Order: sequence, then C-alpha cells, then structure tokens
Amino acid sequence: MVGPRTVPVDALTRLGITVAVLLLFSISGGMLWLAGYNYDGLQGSPLSKIHPSTYLFVLVFVWRACTFGNPVGYVVHVTNKRPATMLMAVISTVLLFVVILRQRPGMAGMIDTFVAPALVVLLLSEDDEKTFAQMRIVIHAVMTVNALMALFEFGTKHLVFPYRFDGAVFVNDLRSTALQGHPLSNATVTSIYVLALLSGSRSLSTPLRLALVGLQFCALVAFGGRSGMVLTILLGGVYLLIQALAQLRTGRVNLLGAALVIMLAALLPLAIALAGYYGFFDALLQRFVSDSGSANARVEMFDLFRHLELRDLIVGPDVDLLDSMRRISGLEQGIENPILRLTLYQGAFFTLLIFFGFALFMHEVARRCHPGIWLPMLGWLILLNTSESIASKTTLMTKFVVIALALYRPARGSRDRRPAIGGGDTLCGRHSRAEQGAKRRAQTLESMP
Repeated sequence: MVGPRTVPVDALTRLGITVAVLLLFSISGGMLWLAGYNYDGLQGSPLSKIHPSTYLFVLVFVWRACTFGNPVGYVVHVTNKRPATMLMAVISTVLLFVVILRQRPGMAGMIDTFVAPALVVLLLSEDDEKTFAQMRIVIHAVMTVNALMALFEFGTKHLVFPYRFDGAVFVNDLRSTALQGHPLSNATVTSIYVLALLSGSRSLSTPLRLALVGLQFCALVAFGGRSGMVLTILLGGVYLLIQALAQLRTGRVNLLGAALVIMLAALLPLAIALAGYYGFFDALLQRFVSDSGSANARVEMFDLFRHLELRDLIVGPDVDLLDSMRRISGLEQGIENPILRLTLYQGAFFTLLIFFGFALFMHEVARRCHPGIWLPMLGWLILLNTSESIASKTTLMTKFVVIALALYRPARGSRDRRPAIGGGDTLCGRHSRAEQGAKRRAQTLESMP
C-alpha cells in the first residue's frame, strides 16, 4: 500500500505559523483586555479564555491537512513523524472532555497548555527551512523588544500593559510586565531564552549573542524573578565554564577573544557595583528579603493532603471544599507546584496520565534538537516546578517548544537521526574524518604502479 505523497509546505501555511508565533510571544492578557478580550479573568465567554495564537495554530493545522490532499493521510503522516507528540495531544484532548464532564476547573488550561504545543510540534514536523528561519527572526525580534520594554517600565515605573485579573490591576506590584504579561512568565521565558542564546542560536554571531545575553539579563532584574535569575546565573555559569575548559584542552585559544573575556571580567564587577549604587538591583533584592508569603505557601500546600481521603487523592476532591481549605491555609495566590496542584484538583490518576504524555513529549522534542538543548531543557524542567506553571492555563510550554525547535535546529546531515553526544562537527569528529582521508590517500598511493 502506497502512503500519501508529501506535499511541500505552502506559503499560507508558512505565513500562518509565523504570525501565530508572533501572537504567542507578543500578545499578553493585559493587551487582550484593552481589546475587550478577558483572557486572564474568570468572567466573560469561555471562548475568550483561549489565547488567539492557539486558535490560529488550529486553523493552520486544518488548512495544512486540507492542502495535503488527504486530511486523514496528513494526520497519519505527522503521527508517524512525531508519535509521542500525537499521544500527548490525544491524552490531553481526552482529559479535556473528562474535565468538562466532571465540571472541574481547567478546561482552557488543557487546550492552551497541552494541545497548543502539540499542534506546534506536529506542524513543524515537516522540516520546512523557510518556516524555521522566519520563526528565528520573530523570536529574536520580539524578545529584544520585550527586554527593552521591561527596562523602560523599570525606569519609568509605568507598566504599558499591566497584568490584569478580570480587569483589576495589582497596583502594589510594579515589576515589569512587558509583552509577556505576568512578571514570572516574563522571567521564565527570558531565562530560557538566555540559556538558548548561550548553547544554541548558531545562526547568530558570537558578539551579537553576547549583546543579547547582556540585554536579557538586565531585563531579568526588571522582572524580579528570583528563581529565573538564580537558575540563569548557575546554569549559564556552569555551561560557560565547561566550554572554556573544553576550549583550553584543545590547545587553541583565540587571542582576541581571550583579551575580550579578560577585559569584560575586569569591567563586570565595576558595572555591577555602579548599577547597585544607583538602585538597579533594589527591587530584586527586596524580592529576596520579602517574598509576599511565597516560601510559606510552598510549605503550607503539603498540609492540604492531610485533610483528604484516599479516594479524593485518586480522583480529586470536591472543588468547593478544596477552595475553602486553600483560603483557610492562606493559599489564595496559588499552589506553587504543578504536580501538587494537578493532583489536588484533578486527582492522582489524571496527573499520572498527563505527565506520562508530557515526559514522552519532552523527550521527543529534545531528540529533534542538537545536543545543546540540555541546557534550556534542564532550566525549563526546574523552573516549571517553582510555580503552578503547566498545572494551570499557560502558554509557557508552547513558547519553550518554539524556542527549542527554532534555535536548536540540527544541521542538515544529522536531521531526524539520534545525535551523538557532544554534537555534530566536534573536534573528535574532525580528527576521525582526517584519519579516514589519510587512509584513503595511502591506499591510493599503494595501488599506484
């Protein structure tokens, strides 16, 4: 039986994916509220609780299935290419109907959090180079504007698109919101982007990457995300140290680069001291001194399990009872761990199923990237456990998937193959090819009369 023929990606599909990525990274709930679209609140139409980029990804997927010539054949085609992704899409869709039938909270969360990233990976499974090139431009451009806007808001104390919940603005929180909406969402995306600039983004020159890293790091201070800041410093520092040691072992050091590193190392403490003197780090330091009960909430959330029976833990307790216990425990702001929150609201069976699909999905995404993906992947897995993250409605996983697939695009020769540890054109690989070439030349000489 002959499978469906592969149809090249058309211009409209490519444009639709690019525009959807642009909406994903640049349209926040605060911006949507000004347009009469209550995305972050509880009031209003249920249709407004889904991000516009998700709607566009769905439309592009349907359009692509139709232009493929055989919609069913297209679904089979992308399933064969990304089976774990399709599995997560099916699991999240089934659980979506379970949430609706049980009248539990989180319907829009299942769509934006799990269905949308699965659609993105399926759409990008056709490896269209022009699409990835356009996505990289959008990511770098929007993240640069996002950082500049964050610094503008930090300096002026005026939030352009403040985070709103049913229209209400948190007047006491002056952390920058920029284009991503919530300060912690900004910190998470920016942290992942910085790590991706360090170990990925091979299409950019090294000076440009370093300039972007400096800009984004300044924006991290404006967002006030403690976890994102600490993790970026630790993981980024460890990665740079590993790279420096690997370069020294080769015995080849670029003198101009070494001089630049020494100069930056000498000037960096002075720049940090001046920034601290003029109060640049005051807001961030205040977050470490007073966390508004965040650390206490991480302790109190474990006490909720003591009041639940085994059946409630398996299938989920009564929502009204759980909300009442949260208010008594002072956890109105949230349960700052995705696994615990999903277990409390949906039950252990539901949680185990969704995280099984999530683990396979993350593994499949990592296999489609070059080996440097371990750095932002590790950062992502750590940061998502510092808040409700994927246990509630969020576009963070879709953003991470887009950054990973676009900025860690493997070389043409290694695509769709399991990459070797250490990457494609490594020093060992070059030596191996040189040795093979020498052997071939020797054999040629021996065969000559």
